[in-house]
Amino acid sequence: MTLTGFIRSVQAAQRRAERESRRRQRELERQEKQYALMEELERAAYEVECYENKINLLSSVHKECGNSWDWEKIKDAKSPSKPVNKKKKESEAKAKLGKYAPGFWDKTFKRIEKKRERLNENIITARKEDEKKHKSALATFEKKYKDWEESKHLAEKILSGDLEFYKEAVNEIDPFSEISQLGSSLSIEFIDAKTLEVSLKTNSEEVIPAEVKSFLKSGKLAVKKMPKGQFYELYQDYICGCVLRVGRESFAMLPIDMVIVHAMGKLLNTKTGHMEEQPVLSVAIPRETLETFNFDMIDPSDSMSNFVHHMNFKKTKGFSAVEKVEVSDFC
Repeated sequence: MTLTGFIRSVQAAQRRAERESRRRQRELERQEKQYALMEELERAAYEVECYENKINLLSSVHKECGNSWDWEKIKDAKSPSKPVNKKKKESEAKAKLGKYAPGFWDKTFKRIEKKRERLNENIITARKEDEKKHKSALATFEKKYKDWEESKHLAEKILSGDLEFYKEAVNEIDPFSEISQLGSSLSIEFIDAKTLEVSLKTNSEEVIPAEVKSFLKSGKLAVKKMPKGQFYELYQDYICGCVLRVGRESFAMLPIDMVIVHAMGKLLNTKTGHMEEQPVLSVAIPRETLETFNFDMIDPSDSMSNFVHHMNFKKTKGFSAVEKVEVSDFC
């Protein structure tokens, strides 16, 4: 089955409420079309703002989350009411005919029959308008009723722990789209009805800026290579922030209790001499722990200490490969 217009309408509302940094990013992208026409100082201001916006997006990804899906409320929602043709316009037209009393001029010029004929024609026209309006209301009702049926069925299946409907909800709601836009991709597997496992693939070379951009006192643009320490610190916070975001979106979307996230990065395999995807952070996130966080104030990297996790990170070298967290590690 396909998901409903109900879900799409909620998604539309969520998109309208997206965070300011994302809206500002789109504005900057539109400005890029006029980049070649900018004066040097304007271009410098533009590049610095783009850089600062990118840093803000990378360091605050954990602070946002889509709306929570209350599947119990959806399941128990009342069906839409079938519209009734109240024949309002026809009734009004009939009332005018009933109230018609020929006046002096109508009698004098023998217009009584024509007036009554016109009022009867108005009744027929009004009846057609009522029927047209009712037909449109019925079409709207039928669509809403179908959406209600599908959403109720979906909610019942999700609340019963049906993993196929879990997967459909993930595919249709697409809660991880912003993470993907920032340069990471995900693969998802359900261990059981209460546990979700996510592999988060990242690409540090594309995600984290290689250069720092700022203004000189003259107002001109200054560009320098980002120091390794700053690069790795930002990358660590970004990875940890994405892991937290995956947890938040998962719990908001589904009635699960645990999310296990494996953040994968390209590292040198000294046995083969090739760069390979390897786990750089693996963490088990319980719902009850995550829901206690103040996301506007936490440091994403420091917050990992609240969970069973594997992470080997050095400020001057970055991440090293770790073993994945297994269910047996926290059971």
